[in-house]
Amino acid sequence: MKIEIYDQSYNVSADQNEEYLKELAAYVDSKMRAISESTRMVDSLKVAVLAALNIADEMFTLRERQQEIEGPLRKRVEKCVAMVEKALEQSN
Repeated sequence: MKIEIYDQSYNVSADQNEEYLKELAAYVDSKMRAISESTRMVDSLKVAVLAALNIADEMFTLRERQQEIEGPLRKRVEKCVAMVEKALEQSN
């Protein structure tokens, strides 16, 4: 499958859904173009590195938020399971 990112064509194997791969390529392309516009940088390698840093920052931020949610949620689930197990023991 052929995708285009920042005016460069790439042939990639689409083991997953082709639409998904196109969406990923469009996302990377939009990040690179936004960085290029805001920095007025034309070197595609430097733009790609800055885009990668930007995307990595997004990923780390989302991962941190997920951990902030999962920690308290996991504790609540464990508490609920313990209460259900206790109720089952008492009913036997």
